[in-house]
Amino acid sequence: MTMKKLSTLQASRGFTLIEIMVVMVILGLLVAIVAPNIMGRSDQAKVTVAETQLTNISKALDIYRLDNSHYPSTQQGLDALKSKPTGNPEPKNWSPDGYMKNIPQDPWNNDFQYVSPGTEGAYDLYSYGSDGQEGGDGDAADISLWTIGN
Repeated sequence: MTMKKLSTLQASRGFTLIEIMVVMVILGLLVAIVAPNIMGRSDQAKVTVAETQLTNISKALDIYRLDNSHYPSTQQGLDALKSKPTGNPEPKNWSPDGYMKNIPQDPWNNDFQYVSPGTEGAYDLYSYGSDGQEGGDGDAADISLWTIGN
């Protein structure tokens, strides 16, 4: 092998430290720009999931009311959608298949809150949000069936 071919072969074997550092800086800049946009989306996605779940539960409650002429009481709770409730008011035409297979928890693994009669209508249905406590701001704000889309 000639000296010229040997030096060309050695020069093309890998990246220099400067080239690697330039690539790392570019990757770091991309992460710094893109990551904040992606991170905030997971909180909003959970709020959207909670709103969808509230709507689905509301529809099941409406079908329950159509069959039984009333909504379940606060004491009967949302479990009345899954298994036939006891107590008053007695569901006279409760569907043997139930109205929901499972009562979901909100995206933060808390139970949805149900009160009947409610202050907003025939019933109140809501999630306490990410903090699991009444009140709050942002993704920790309460999500009510009556405030969806507002």
